[in-house]
Amino acid sequence: MNLIWKDRFKASGIHLGLSIAIALFSAALVFGLWYPYPYREISGGRELFLIVVSVDVILGPLITLAVFNRSKPLQILRRDLAVVVLIQLGALSYGVWTVAVARPVHLVFEYDRFSVVHAIDIAPELLAKVPTGIDATPLLGPSLLSLRPFRDSGEQADATLLALNGLSLSARPDLWQPYASAKSQVLQAAKPVANLKTRFVGQAAAIDAAVASTGRQAETLRYVPLVGRKSFWTVFLDPITAEVVAFMPLDSF
Repeated sequence: MNLIWKDRFKASGIHLGLSIAIALFSAALVFGLWYPYPYREISGGRELFLIVVSVDVILGPLITLAVFNRSKPLQILRRDLAVVVLIQLGALSYGVWTVAVARPVHLVFEYDRFSVVHAIDIAPELLAKVPTGIDATPLLGPSLLSLRPFRDSGEQADATLLALNGLSLSARPDLWQPYASAKSQVLQAAKPVANLKTRFVGQAAAIDAAVASTGRQAETLRYVPLVGRKSFWTVFLDPITAEVVAFMPLDSF
């Protein structure tokens, strides 16, 4: 009996090691490409991925612990272990696919704020309206875009109505344009970082830390609010180029 359990724990341990290795590879893919900082926090990818992977890493080795028995005919033992591996890989693949579908694909300047757009936010019927040169759902991390000006008041009214019905402006490919095209509008909407410290006295130290992370002085930065899936953040910008230089978890609306 002791030998049987020793074999089971050994097999389960090997399975656990392989599962952890696969989970680490998946984590590198998810957090290295799809949810780089700060999107893993803004878009909630970290929690979703950890739930999926934790269940998968624990479930597979536990099933192996239950089914592994050298007294079984080799063909049956191989079949049982193959079924366990297939179930585990299937669950992991579904989990990674779920995380991929929900991944952030664009950081969009939306007239007076930034908004994070996720792959699932973009209606499939609108993909044909993506401007030339823009990848609708990039796989190598979120790209930086802006929204073009409305052509007339009628288009603006229609867009507002659609937004009230759940189709956000930033998730409409027909409104997308390169970020550089809205440089003047970005800089016009951006406000001095000194204003933040005046408005949020209790967050002064955190604001200073965010500024220090850029290697710049507060006087050389501007900020614009950001709307995420779970919370509101603040984006720090270069006051001349409108380059995004840092993020901070602060609702600056």
